[in-house]
Amino acid sequence: MSVNFGDDLLAVLVGSGDEGPVRHIAQIPAAAGAPRPWPEWAPASVVGAFAERGVSALWSHQLQAAELAHRGRHVVIATGTASGKSLAYQLPIMTALETDPRARALYLAPTKALGHDQLSTAHALCAVAGLSDVAPSAYDGDTATEIRRFARERSRWVFSNPDMIHLSLLRNHARWSVFLRGLRYIVVDECHYYRGIFGSNVAMVLRRLLRLAARYGADPTVVFASATTAAPGETAAELIGAQVEEVSADGSPHGARTVALWEPPLREDVTGEHGAPVRRSAGAEAARVMADLMAEGARTLTFVRSRRGAELTALGARERLLETAPALASQVASYRAGYLAEDRRELEAALADGRLRGLATTNALELGIDISGLDAVVLAGFPGTVASFWQQAGRSGRRGQGALIVMIARDDPLDTYLVHHPGALLDRPIERVVIDPSNPYVQGPQLLCAATELPISDAEVRVWGAEAVVADLVDDGLLRRRAGNYYPVPGPDPHPGVDIRGSAGGQIAILETGTGRLLGSVGAGQAPATVHPGAVYLHQGESYVVDALEFEDGVAFVHAEDPGYNTSAREMVEVTVTGDGEMLSLGPVTLGLVPVSVSHQVTGFLRRVPGGEVLDFVELDMPRQTLPTRAMMYTITPEALLEAGVSALRIPGSLHAAEHAAIGLLPLVASCDRGDIGGLSTALGPSGLPTVFVYDGYPGGAGFAERGFRDAALWLEATASAISACECPAGCPSCVQSPKCGNGNEPLDKAGAVVVLRVILAALGR
Repeated sequence: MSVNFGDDLLAVLVGSGDEGPVRHIAQIPAAAGAPRPWPEWAPASVVGAFAERGVSALWSHQLQAAELAHRGRHVVIATGTASGKSLAYQLPIMTALETDPRARALYLAPTKALGHDQLSTAHALCAVAGLSDVAPSAYDGDTATEIRRFARERSRWVFSNPDMIHLSLLRNHARWSVFLRGLRYIVVDECHYYRGIFGSNVAMVLRRLLRLAARYGADPTVVFASATTAAPGETAAELIGAQVEEVSADGSPHGARTVALWEPPLREDVTGEHGAPVRRSAGAEAARVMADLMAEGARTLTFVRSRRGAELTALGARERLLETAPALASQVASYRAGYLAEDRRELEAALADGRLRGLATTNALELGIDISGLDAVVLAGFPGTVASFWQQAGRSGRRGQGALIVMIARDDPLDTYLVHHPGALLDRPIERVVIDPSNPYVQGPQLLCAATELPISDAEVRVWGAEAVVADLVDDGLLRRRAGNYYPVPGPDPHPGVDIRGSAGGQIAILETGTGRLLGSVGAGQAPATVHPGAVYLHQGESYVVDALEFEDGVAFVHAEDPGYNTSAREMVEVTVTGDGEMLSLGPVTLGLVPVSVSHQVTGFLRRVPGGEVLDFVELDMPRQTLPTRAMMYTITPEALLEAGVSALRIPGSLHAAEHAAIGLLPLVASCDRGDIGGLSTALGPSGLPTVFVYDGYPGGAGFAERGFRDAALWLEATASAISACECPAGCPSCVQSPKCGNGNEPLDKAGAVVVLRVILAALGR
């Protein structure tokens, strides 16, 4: 069935008359593509292997990146979804494997699913090219022992992830000596996923890998693949500590796309916390939109935030289809089976042959699955980063035909801002992937691992900027210096104690009472607020109640139960500035980036029914925790606020509301999640002035607060605009209320928050 994906289809979605919930419509024209011939250095057998898979020529960005890699230049290719980034590294790798029998290649991905899909492609390419001795092999946590041994001893193209490189290859590098000696290429796929603490750890893992390759006489070329972000070349360079060439001009073809930004209406039948208005949920809107698109003949993929949300959205779409198009009700499903290969193949086949017309999924399908030819993508909420938005949106129209993309805003300040300021989403990306490999809480454990693998030289310490960290390790008796090198003091292997994906404070395992089944884990710093006794914990759509939290053993025990309410912790927070940092004096306003100590203690929790009504408050006796980190802070004189119209009585609520909204908008400029950061506002700060802190929620900091400080004008302008754009009268979850507020969202002054931010922006402008 032919579908018109422009204004006519949107009219079907919103009904006749005005545009209703649609705040912006953008037309992205089709692109013809820029084909290029195969390079002369590519062997005929390799070119033939690609031709067998339907690739007759290269696109311009593929050739540019492949040429740079072939010449031994580190390169990052940052182009759109389905633009063929993989070929840009497959071509030089296969050329090296064909022409040099000693050559080896290593592929790294952030998810096993993506790695396995790339492994499958490598098997097919090598088979057609006649590279029978390459034996592409997986080397990850699910790989059987005998296959791991085969990968280490026989494979010339290994597919792994940073975790396995850290825990296995680097700590056992002598057993990998042949592989490391011949290592020609390292591929770091989807490198925009390596951010914050995870990215900072991965940066150190990659530097350790490169130094060991050099120890065995290799000088591998690193090829990064990234979604479209701000400054991908700089981000890639930070990951390996070396210059990286950037290829970002996309030469692939794509069909025309219509993007609609959708803001659900306010509900008239219910109010939220403190009487705030409540919008229709993004999930409920997405279910309706998906059903209506399916009824119009569009194959539709809907992205939601959780597995439970995916199930509810699919169920809602099915119920609507039973009313509007009963024959299609059986053709909608939810994706909740993880990354199992057989499930992925079944989904691909069902969508390809039309057995499924609609699928609701988490971001599990953002990577690692080749779904093409979809007519529409619906996003129930902004997925957190512009890069993820385009990766999800790119699942539509992947065979070159036209497509529709609908992003439905959640009750969230960032979503509110984006639907009212579409340029921040649809134009050049402004968010920056943030890592901080120099964080001493990351660097210290990583340097211990590096020294265990190979003594660290004075020169390496200087290159890594780790003089102070190494000095502390020596003082602590963990390293000793001899003849210009640093050696580990005999003791336990440090590798297992470094969780490269978690916070430096360790993890709390979440176990099911009685069975001992591991459900998941949470950072020790977040545990008191999320898995305290009595907390309702959601895991894969199932509800559990926490029985006990035991810090010494690092476990929380839970049992399956749906009590009919949810919980939210109440917390006391104090922030102490512990050093000078950077301070910018702007008359009545001071802006700073400072080291801080954050002391926080959970005092109890509220129990709420789904409609928002509070049942009761339960007191808790939890230990006080201290977090050394970094914060962006600002102060404003009371006189300046009074002159702008904010009286002394309104200062606490105005600062509090501005703090909440700023936390919600920080992901606009720094690729972080709201849960990665915290904040505190006080009418009487350390200097005696009204003060707001926004801090990183990780020991030593993760770089997010610093990005906010560097881009303060852009960040705070967006924050003020988001608050102003929200149609609620006095504050709601779309602007200044926070679901994680330790003070129960009291006090909040929406109008005062805009004034506070405008005073700061005026000072910055001067």
